[in-house]
Amino acid sequence: MTDVREEMVALLPRLRRFAHGLAANRDDADDLVQEACERALVRLDQWEAGTRLDSWMYKIIQNLWYDRLRSRKVRGEQVDEDELALQADENAHRLPEVRDTFAQVSGLLDRLKPEQREVLMLVCVESYSYQEAADILQIPVGTVMSRLSRARLQLHEDMKKPVKHAPKETP
Repeated sequence: MTDVREEMVALLPRLRRFAHGLAANRDDADDLVQEACERALVRLDQWEAGTRLDSWMYKIIQNLWYDRLRSRKVRGEQVDEDELALQADENAHRLPEVRDTFAQVSGLLDRLKPEQREVLMLVCVESYSYQEAADILQIPVGTVMSRLSRARLQLHEDMKKPVKHAPKETP
């Protein structure tokens, strides 16, 4: 049991990246990871020793995310205004540029269908092979390739569109 918990802790950065890619919001992503870890620990008896813990954890996060999407459709969309909270450091002068870029990329990812975003996060961010992503998501490799292709095409098309900026405030 202790080894599984230690392995789960080692997976946390990857789980957070995956969840952030789905949720496009740091707080929602952290909530997803926390809830997934709680669920996994409570249901640890359902995990089969010798199988990939990361696949199991990704699947839990994926299921929780879909549950939240369904719930939001019923209750209506909730928007978090403080989505991006970067700490000031030696690159503080670049903070507005970083925020703009992050907001643009998050917006582009948000436009993707959730199943395309999942594949994109696993293959392009987490560097899983197509087969590994297929195993994690429990879908055929061809479906992974198709979803990834569509996601890339959608991102390419969306990147060609002009960026809409909020109107500047006048003093």
